[in-house]
Amino acid sequence: MQVLTEEALEFVAKLHEAHAARRDELLALRKERRPLGFLPETREVREGDWRVAEAPEALRDRRVEITGPTERKMTINALNSGAKVWLADLEDANTPHWDNVVQGQVNLYEAARETIEHTSPEGKEYKLKGGPYPTVVVRPRGWHLDERNLEFGGRKAVGALVDFGLHFFHNASLGKPYYYLPKMESYLEARLWNDVFTTAQKLLGIPHGTIRATVLIETIPAAFQMEEILYELRDHASGLNAGRWDYLFSVIKYFRDAGADYVLPDRNSVTMTAPFMRAYTELLVKTCHKRGAFAMGGMAAFIPNRRDPEVTENALRKVREDKTREANDGFDGSWVAHPDLVPICREIFDGVLGDRPNQVDKQRPDVSVTAAQLLDFKSAGGAATRAGLEAAVDVGVRYIASWLGGNGAAAIHNLMEDAATAEISRSQIWQWINNEVVLDDGTQVTPEVVREVLARVGGSLEGPHVAAAVELFEQVALSEEFVDFLTLPAYERI
Repeated sequence: MQVLTEEALEFVAKLHEAHAARRDELLALRKERRPLGFLPETREVREGDWRVAEAPEALRDRRVEITGPTERKMTINALNSGAKVWLADLEDANTPHWDNVVQGQVNLYEAARETIEHTSPEGKEYKLKGGPYPTVVVRPRGWHLDERNLEFGGRKAVGALVDFGLHFFHNASLGKPYYYLPKMESYLEARLWNDVFTTAQKLLGIPHGTIRATVLIETIPAAFQMEEILYELRDHASGLNAGRWDYLFSVIKYFRDAGADYVLPDRNSVTMTAPFMRAYTELLVKTCHKRGAFAMGGMAAFIPNRRDPEVTENALRKVREDKTREANDGFDGSWVAHPDLVPICREIFDGVLGDRPNQVDKQRPDVSVTAAQLLDFKSAGGAATRAGLEAAVDVGVRYIASWLGGNGAAAIHNLMEDAATAEISRSQIWQWINNEVVLDDGTQVTPEVVREVLARVGGSLEGPHVAAAVELFEQVALSEEFVDFLTLPAYERI
């Protein structure tokens, strides 16, 4: 299968000609960090009487969604998982090596036609077991990432337009051109995606509104613009997702130099029951159901360990608690990262949904979320600890080493991690240093302390990319100027 055909590249070029300049303008607007709140200029949208387009049949039941990169074996495993939806990830769980970008499109092409199979180097065969298969929802790269292997109009291609454009061109005629949209920071960025969808459908003669998109609310500015984002995409909107880990990264990034009241404790101590996180998820459910959209829950990243039943039992208990909370709060489904978690998530949502495909009709008149509640980060409780610092360095370096090696979905300490993990780790250390945080053992976090931990972690790990990972982690955690996304300098190293 050839994906980089002349016709496909011409299609992607037309998307760039129409929309790349506006993308650049919107990225420039991100640099203007303004006080956060619900926008007065969009009050009419929030108070208006409107709903998103009715969901197509393939997206009405989303009670369990499995996520993962478009690597060939993982594609087959995801399709055989029994989930209702597969989030086919071309973004945070995928290193954008050119081979990964192109092969991912090949795998999606064959997945759409149910012809994909794979034989491992050891001779193990992977084949589709027979349907029904999950609905495939593709997540392209965020607006901030370029694709250096293609140029249009004398400039590097926009990664998001390459990922979306190639997939849409080759598969839209089969129906079900569905997408997850990451990392947006404003309703203007949602408007741009809507414009891209309109152009793409027009170019291929696909009926307007065929595309459906679910937006990840994973930045703190977007949390204040959920209704506006749905409104801009209303002909193409399917729902919103609570992207919890990137949301924490965004909180740290946005308030990295705002003072002690905005310093978060260890990552693992900030749970979804923290008041500011509850405010975020409850507002998301209320907003979605008010507008006829689906509310999708967050990631269960645990990977069962058959060699350690006790660890597995404790982790599964936490997964059950998490999914039970989401189902009872009104979410219509949730994410898992491993096929073994699909039955657990399905069972919990089955118990709440029964024969209904979703609970969009569950309104939340009891929920009234203020800007102050979304910004009450002190409500997280917890503390910055020595163990937390060392864990952040350890996980960050391990993940970056995996990413540089071409694997953006890394199994680390029984969790399936993607780029958000490393982003939280390095941004939190940057925040702790620049706010002179003192750990539980009395140590102030300084560059010297972090370098000591880095040296120890680097010395304990093996692999061809460890030294580069240590160097890159030091760059993005200790640089004087905060690096917006670690994947930007990391991309220059692959």
